[in-house]
Amino acid sequence: MIYNNIKKAKFINRPNRFIANIEIGGKNEVCHVKNTGRCKEILTNEATVFVQEFDNPKRKTKFDLISAYKGSALINIDSQAPNKVFHEWILNSGFFEDITLIKPEYKYKNSRFDFYIETLKKKILVEVKGVTLEENGIVKFPDAPTLRGLKHINELISSIEDGYESYVFFVIQMKGVLYFTPNFETHKDFGDALILAKKMGVKIFAVDCEVTENSIEVINFVDVKLKHAPTYHNL
Repeated sequence: MIYNNIKKAKFINRPNRFIANIEIGGKNEVCHVKNTGRCKEILTNEATVFVQEFDNPKRKTKFDLISAYKGSALINIDSQAPNKVFHEWILNSGFFEDITLIKPEYKYKNSRFDFYIETLKKKILVEVKGVTLEENGIVKFPDAPTLRGLKHINELISSIEDGYESYVFFVIQMKGVLYFTPNFETHKDFGDALILAKKMGVKIFAVDCEVTENSIEVINFVDVKLKHAPTYHNL
């Protein structure tokens, strides 16, 4: 996934979850934040950020905040990116064989899942979750309680009985992490539901991404540690 018109800036503050104040080209500007999560450990005072500039008079802001440096790690915080890079990846990776249909935003019962995929032999549901929270090399989801995410997990479990092959993919919007684990401290019910989902047959994966100033791309599978012992996957 490639971004156009990327500019380097400095983060000042975030008055609310939708906008941030930045310094760019010696001027203070208001920037749209494409992530409603907290991101407090990333968007710190004077953090180096990258923004996408738009020349559209109908927009409320001229810039979208795309990524930020946390120490030496560049983290993409665009909440729309995980679905896009996952879509690119499934088209090119061969992970799902003999694909005949890919349908984004698929409605099933009371949920709208990110992807419905048909192959010659299978009906597949996929929910994609973007991950930006990192602590000492360990990445976690969610960074805030997510009732919507919990509903998705529970309905993926029920989809197994309806003959679907169901997946959760955690797209880690950075590289160089140790493993993924649910954020039990923030939302224990979500972590417990993920453990139950695995037991009931939902397949759970995590992948990291190569992030540059103007791009993001899925690279490798990352270890998933749901409780005590990690599970390992290789590309």
